[in-house]
Amino acid sequence: MAQYPTTDTTQGIAPSEASQRVAAIVGFLLFVELSSGFLQGYYTPLFGSMVDHWEITDATITWFVTAQTLAAGVSVPVLSKLGDIYGHRRILRIAVVLVTLGAALVALSPSFELALLGRVLCGPLAVWLPLEIGIVHSKLTQASSRKAIGLLVGSITLGALLGSIAAGITSAIPNLTIVLLIPVGVLVLCTLAVFLAVPESTERANPKIDGPGFVGLAAFMLLLLWGLHQASSTGFGSPGTLLSLGAAVVIFVGWVWWERRAKVPAIDLSLVAQSTLWPAYLISFVLGMVVLGTQTVLITFLAGDPDVLSYGFALEPGKLALISIVGIFPATIAAMVFSRLAKRLGLIRVLLIGLSMGMLGQVGLLTLNGSLAAILVCLVIGSLGQGLLLGALPALISEEAPSDATGIATGVYNSLKTLGGAVAGSVFAMVLTAFVVPELGAASRAGYLTIWAICAGAFVLGLLVLPILKRNRPVTTVIPVQPQEVA
Repeated sequence: MAQYPTTDTTQGIAPSEASQRVAAIVGFLLFVELSSGFLQGYYTPLFGSMVDHWEITDATITWFVTAQTLAAGVSVPVLSKLGDIYGHRRILRIAVVLVTLGAALVALSPSFELALLGRVLCGPLAVWLPLEIGIVHSKLTQASSRKAIGLLVGSITLGALLGSIAAGITSAIPNLTIVLLIPVGVLVLCTLAVFLAVPESTERANPKIDGPGFVGLAAFMLLLLWGLHQASSTGFGSPGTLLSLGAAVVIFVGWVWWERRAKVPAIDLSLVAQSTLWPAYLISFVLGMVVLGTQTVLITFLAGDPDVLSYGFALEPGKLALISIVGIFPATIAAMVFSRLAKRLGLIRVLLIGLSMGMLGQVGLLTLNGSLAAILVCLVIGSLGQGLLLGALPALISEEAPSDATGIATGVYNSLKTLGGAVAGSVFAMVLTAFVVPELGAASRAGYLTIWAICAGAFVLGLLVLPILKRNRPVTTVIPVQPQEVA
């Protein structure tokens, strides 16, 4: 059971000094997550230029995303657990250096194959947030850590927005190598911040490492994500997809058997299965389905020519980019302010509001997609709900996990969110393919309606399991103690 911390390095210090200390801790971490979002948002607008630069096809460039996703699926559980054992800052330093080297390799690669190796090194980007949550949870009070987590999540989405805008501006530079070196400069500053200004966490887990457990988990994630990638292009019935997914299931069954008998498991399944956590993890999967699995669905719908397809608004890329901002910005604001709502209403009610708004947004897209104004309103409503969930879920999970397991607990959250996006991406690609009208060469309106109905149903599932989610105990006031200096 989670034990809320009764010590905090800001207790016993004058309020102004404590505020400065909190600001110092959180401020540098905000820049780290801003850098993370910047890198994630920077590459996508440059895919067309990358195709020409490395002389590859439009289909091949999808490996640029797949390589990083596969590497993240393997590295997040391992590195987040190592953070609990050896210190979250120590592992964060390693992860930041690897990502910086990976981005530099992408920029300087003369071949696409070498660039893919760089993308593999960028896999640990997904573990930055779990490690940072481990740091703030260790150093700050519960109320302060909630606010910090909201700001961190908001910084990711804001960074992604800034990265997309920066890529659009720098794409005019004829030399793509120079263009790709720009995020490397940001990451170098990020590395300096982590090494010089970020404090270390205080809690440590049992130093024993479950080697077979981590190997099995890595193999399962690789096979599952690879199988889903195959399914998105060849379908779930293809031999390659069935072989990968079947092997993933077999390994998962064996992994569960091992973890239930290990003295110090890689992931404590008994903890994950508690009513204080498993509904939150299920909602995390649902959130990944909608946030990551539908990234291109609305854009392709809006770009459709209504005179030909009977749907869409024939919007040009510039207007589509503005609409993307409309979808990102409300989530950024909601994530940053969720802690204020949680202080008044509690985290469970914030999750209720987030799920409800997310569902309303999808129902609105399902029923009001004939009006661009209505679509924008639904997009804002859904984005606000997603932002509340993006802030509240990792905060709740970190509070309910044992104090020496915040890294792996939030690492599982990140992995499930990624997995939800991968599953939804594959399923939604098949849905649109199933509704393709041959003479038009595009999916019919029914394909998009099916996707929005699935997303609305996913949020309903989240609402159904939410009453099961019980807190260990209500928020309590932290007992003041003498300040402690932590190296």
